[in-house]
Amino acid sequence: MNVSVSRGLLLSSAMLATALMLGNAHAGDAVVGKAKSATCAACHGVNGKSSIPTNPHLAGQQELYLVKAIKDYRDGKRKDPMMSTMAAKLSDADIADLAAFFAGIK
Repeated sequence: MNVSVSRGLLLSSAMLATALMLGNAHAGDAVVGKAKSATCAACHGVNGKSSIPTNPHLAGQQELYLVKAIKDYRDGKRKDPMMSTMAAKLSDADIADLAAFFAGIK
């Protein structure tokens, strides 16, 4: 198989996987996410801009990245005692809403 065909198949597979993941995803609501974000502010700052150097800023991060990261904490794929505990009680809709809120902050 030549290189261009291999690249084309790889790209098509990646696009299909992304489409399948997004097809099952809840479209996040930033307004609802803002209302749910009060708990996050203790560590990540008001509007996702942390004043604690060891805690990352959430503001302006890519929405899909935030969804994946929070789900990974919730599902045990990523480990952090605080984040795992906080994420454990979040539904997929909660996570999508929070991600939409934080991603929308400039």
